[in-house]
Amino acid sequence: MSSRQKSSGVSFSNGIGSSSLLVTFIILCLVSFATLSIVSANADYKLSGKVLERTTAYYEASNQAETQLSQLHGELAAAYASCEDEAAYFARTGHEVSYRFPISDLQSLDVKAEILYPSDEKDAYYRILSWQVVLTGDLEYEGTIQFLEP
Repeated sequence: MSSRQKSSGVSFSNGIGSSSLLVTFIILCLVSFATLSIVSANADYKLSGKVLERTTAYYEASNQAETQLSQLHGELAAAYASCEDEAAYFARTGHEVSYRFPISDLQSLDVKAEILYPSDEKDAYYRILSWQVVLTGDLEYEGTIQFLEP
């Protein structure tokens, strides 16, 4: 026997086995990436649905606010026409108005306007001081995060 045959009983060849392992590994990687892509696309779809609901609710509240401000404009124009002076106008209308329009269980659109005394009927009757989304409810957390202590 030659020295080559005595050294080891195990021999490795570069034949069909290694290419099969490589193809199996590539297929496994492709399946993993496809699964991750599907999970990511599903999460994006759910998030876009929530954003759509939130945006629609905000614009509905915004439309309600615009309608209310339009009614306020009409009321202030009528008050301006019927009052003789600035003191009587502000006694009838006040100096400021606030409105709250719900967006969701936790948020509302708050609108605050300052009432102005116009020098002419074509001037503005009010000025918007704030137009903001505020938190109206309490957030409830489902659990706590456990941290490892060193």
